This record gives sequence, C-alpha cells and structure tokens, in this order.
Amino acid sequence: MAADADLDLAVEATISGGLRSTGQKCTATSRVIVQQEVYDEFKEKLLAKVKEIKVGDGLDGETWMGPCASESQLNTVLSYVEKGREEGATLLFGGERHKELGLENGFYVQPTVFENVSSQMSIAQEEIFGPVLALMKVNSIEEALEVANDVEFGLSASIFTTNISNMLSFIKDMDAGLVRINAESAGVELQAPFGGMKQSSSHSREQGQAAIEFFTAIKTVFVKG
Repeated sequence: MAADADLDLAVEATISGGLRSTGQKCTATSRVIVQQEVYDEFKEKLLAKVKEIKVGDGLDGETWMGPCASESQLNTVLSYVEKGREEGATLLFGGERHKELGLENGFYVQPTVFENVSSQMSIAQEEIFGPVLALMKVNSIEEALEVANDVEFGLSASIFTTNISNMLSFIKDMDAGLVRINAESAGVELQAPFGGMKQSSSHSREQGQAAIEFFTAIKTVFVKG
C-alpha cells in the first residue's frame, strides 16, 4: 500500500484476496506491506472489516468464510499462528480455532491478522494456505519492493497507488509472474498466461496462448522443388 493509495479499496482487496476461500488459494494475499504514513489508518480500517466476517458452513448463504479443507490444513494454519507468536509477531486478531456452538467439530479457524512482522519470520517466508495476514510497515516504495522480493516465491503480487511512477516501478521490479495494479492478488482470468517466478515457477506458463505453446513442438521443414 503506497501512501497515496485508496485505502478503502485496498482494505476490501486485502480481505477478499487474503481471506476469501479461507486463504486457500495459491495466489492468496499473505504479506501486506504498507507505507508508514498510512499504516495506522489502514490497520484500523482492516481490523474493523475483519471483525465483521461471518465464519460458518460454506453452504449457508450468510457465511462469508468457510472451513479449512481438512483437519490437517487446520492444524497447519494453527501451527503457523503459533510460529508467528514465537518469532515475535504481534497478534492483532483471531488466531484460534472456532469453538462456537455448531462450529466446534468442524475445521473452522478465525481470520487472523499479525503486525510487527519481519521478513525473516516463517509467516512472511512460507506459504500458509490459510486466512492469515501479516502486516509489514515500510518507509518507501523502494523498501516495499525490497521487502516484497525478499522471499523464495514469486507467484502473484499487487500494488495500491494512484501514482504512475509507483505503478511502473512495481511492474518493472516486482519478481512475480502475475502483477496487478489496484486489484486483489488472488485469482486469474482463464485467458491470461499464469505462472510464477523463483520457487513459484515451473519455468513455463499455463492457460491462454502460453498453454498452447507449451504443448507445441516446432518443426522446421524445407522443401526443394
């Protein structure tokens, strides 16, 4: 989040990108890197919205966030929450298994928000595949890009800004296979080539024309009449 970002838009996209589908998307938002000038306001708006999320049966029309896919995945999410605490991050909200009546026997976990997260922490370096957001404060766009790239993976990333220079810097310098401007990180349209960089890469792209090219062997033929 740049200092000039539309914070309401950024909050909605962070929640949708990070917590919808219980964070169980390979492109889900995990790290949320925010410039210090707007950090406190962004955090306040984010927490207010996260606290309103209704967790429950995914078949219930009133539910916004359903369960983890399995007990194993629930335990993985809870283990990362514990790692976050042990490594010094501050838990702002959530982080517990839901024990409300009707949910206690399911694989339900509260949406979770940490702050005071550093790049060395497990919740900033590893894929959790759960509804866990790690807030990271930076002083500049340059530092934000440095922090964003300080990870082994590079599948999807977003920037929220109204400054064209920030946008172009992000497009050029962000080490991710899918980059978005003022839109959530999760999901991709079927016609778009899809794949990452670094350890998120198979050194190829799925979907669209790139998928056709992947399965195409080019044969060069000369015929002399």
